[in-house]
Amino acid sequence: MTVPTERPEKPWQPTACILCECNCGIEVQLGGDDGRRLVRVRGDDAHPASRGYACEKPARLDFYQSGPQRLTRPLRRRPDGSFEEIDWDTAIREVAHRFAAVRDTWGGDTIFYYGGGGQGNHLPGAYGRATRAVLGSRYRSSALAQEKTGEFWVSDRMIGGFVRADFEHCEVALFVGKNPWHSHGIARARVTLKEIARDPSRCLIVIDPRVSETAELADIHLRPRPGTDAWLLAALVATIVQEGLIAGEWLAAHGAGADEVLPHLQAVPVAAYCARCGIDEGRVRETARRIARASSVASFEDLGVQMNRHSTLASYLHKLLILLTGNFGKPGTAYRPASLVPLFAGGDGGSGEGRRSPVTGSRIIGGLVACNLIPDEILTDHPKRFRAMLVESGNPAHSLADGPRMREALEALDLLVVIDVAMSETARLADYVLPVASQFEKAEATFFNFEFPHNCFHLRRALLSPPEGLFSEAELHARLVEALGAMPRDGVAALRAAWQAGRAQFRAKFFELAAAHPAMLPLGAVILFRAIGDLLPEGCAEAAALWGVCQTVAPRQRKSLARAGFAGPPPEAADALFDAMLDHPHGMVFAEDDWEECFRRIGTADGRFHLAIPELLPELDGLAIEPAHSADPEFPFVLSAGERRGYTANTIIRDPAWRKKDAAGALRMHPEDARRVGVGAGGRVRLTTRRGTALVPVELADTMMPGHVSLPNGLGVVHPGGPGGADMVGVAPNELSSGDDRDPFAGTPWHKHIPARIEAA
Repeated sequence: MTVPTERPEKPWQPTACILCECNCGIEVQLGGDDGRRLVRVRGDDAHPASRGYACEKPARLDFYQSGPQRLTRPLRRRPDGSFEEIDWDTAIREVAHRFAAVRDTWGGDTIFYYGGGGQGNHLPGAYGRATRAVLGSRYRSSALAQEKTGEFWVSDRMIGGFVRADFEHCEVALFVGKNPWHSHGIARARVTLKEIARDPSRCLIVIDPRVSETAELADIHLRPRPGTDAWLLAALVATIVQEGLIAGEWLAAHGAGADEVLPHLQAVPVAAYCARCGIDEGRVRETARRIARASSVASFEDLGVQMNRHSTLASYLHKLLILLTGNFGKPGTAYRPASLVPLFAGGDGGSGEGRRSPVTGSRIIGGLVACNLIPDEILTDHPKRFRAMLVESGNPAHSLADGPRMREALEALDLLVVIDVAMSETARLADYVLPVASQFEKAEATFFNFEFPHNCFHLRRALLSPPEGLFSEAELHARLVEALGAMPRDGVAALRAAWQAGRAQFRAKFFELAAAHPAMLPLGAVILFRAIGDLLPEGCAEAAALWGVCQTVAPRQRKSLARAGFAGPPPEAADALFDAMLDHPHGMVFAEDDWEECFRRIGTADGRFHLAIPELLPELDGLAIEPAHSADPEFPFVLSAGERRGYTANTIIRDPAWRKKDAAGALRMHPEDARRVGVGAGGRVRLTTRRGTALVPVELADTMMPGHVSLPNGLGVVHPGGPGGADMVGVAPNELSSGDDRDPFAGTPWHKHIPARIEAA
């Protein structure tokens, strides 16, 4: 008799979730008929930041990895608009030739780059820089310019860099236009929120017109009328100033410009501003006092205000709230994290004062052209208009404001090349589509390293080999640089030999070559990939660029690295850090900070907080005389487009079957509004804005204010064979938004405040 043996359980392999910026560590089991399906997913207990935490979303990651719209061959557009498959040698040769022709005829600054790092997909940005350098491409943008550049501009002017906050140890947690229950943004978000809510000595404050999942946990929920966040924040800050609750001694030691800004806040009519946003004055004042008297306040602003009216001013008032109460540089408050790669890039310090876009002359903040202005930089006869575009890990035809005009601009280009894993809306407009390995078929990482005091980095190895014929962006950009005749082959060979001889020899050879050939440095990532990528541990080839990152971070963050165990002279610390990245598949702590380090990282010229931003003070004063927004009778509703819900994640997962809830992406509206329109739950309405019209099902939600409706993000993408045989499920919010509705300083769109009309369908 044969005794059946149990089939051994497949091993759990570490990787990370790619569906939000937190990139929580997860473990997966592979299986399925071909052994390539992500059949089981769980939180990774060994990950130093997430520590086993995971929300519901990563369990559905196989819908990304095994999506039926996966591309496996390069595509070239035919004259009739259809696509044909071509071989890689042809694709690389033709793409390089056509980009070079644009460069040589019109200048490399007419070649625009969009993307370079989708969610959890940041290493391609390093390799793409090499291709851009060879082409002379100066201008770029990404999704960050759709959301965060107003905050970047304010933070750079006031603090000299980006800040985050310590929610694990704060007495008061404040979320402004943010629902971390779904949008996360802080480590172990739901665990942390529940801990704050359960502790009677702590206080959770939420500013949001909607009763979000986070607001339901809050001790104080302030619900401003949509679009009035600036008045509410001004009332909170003014109360603190007018009632003498500012941290005077602390500001005297660390601040500058108080004498310039405080008179403006003294003049704020708090009662009138509270009435403007529809909140009782007493409640606003009590909230301000709770913030001012707390031993520590951690706060976070997000898209609810950053994609809304007066968004940059709201970011400024939020930062004033932090600094005027002294909530920086101590446990439970704001901090300046150690960074592997600075979040601000582009040589302008983030402020946007040094560079302007070539056609509209708009601020370039953090190296990024405002997304709303991209069509204006193309659809013109200006000699320096953008004529060619390389899109990588992005989908601007779908994800940027005013989709129809964005598509018009993309179609007007002389050349559009898209690098992606699937046939996105942007890829459908391209001249060439270059498919690449998925995020689980190559080494990958995120540079959103914001933890404190233990800051983490996770290099995740490839779980799978790519399908036959595909490779990573690192290989793709190396081939493009070679086709453009810019790869220093002798230098690559010399570096390869030096690596095999030893680290000291390799480092010496690299810097010797860089000194002799300064033009080599912008190509450093692809040179490193060619020289040592295949010599690194299996599944780590794309990590080659991190060797260069370690060389720059070791002298810049010397003390923090030493506290994390990477001591010694910078060259030795850099090598130790690089080895640790390769040797820790579950992630590792690369920096240990103390709170005093935050003050040493203040990046202003004098090392002090600059409380006054002169460009924003007239807008602050103007709130007092700005006419109250009255709904246009033709468009009486306010639409918030792009709400994050339990099963939304931009367009990274295209198959609608991944959503267990709200599969069709319902329009949420208050029951009173639904009765007035004449529609019930599940009924359909015609949603119209000044830019477009869509049919959408309705979800009744008393969590919404009357007159305020919302649509989720991530829907309205083409996916043949969706529910009911439909090719498109849900509404693409940017078919309804206008590129003209944007912040005057940063150009960020007002997606959370779109005038709309709703009629029963």
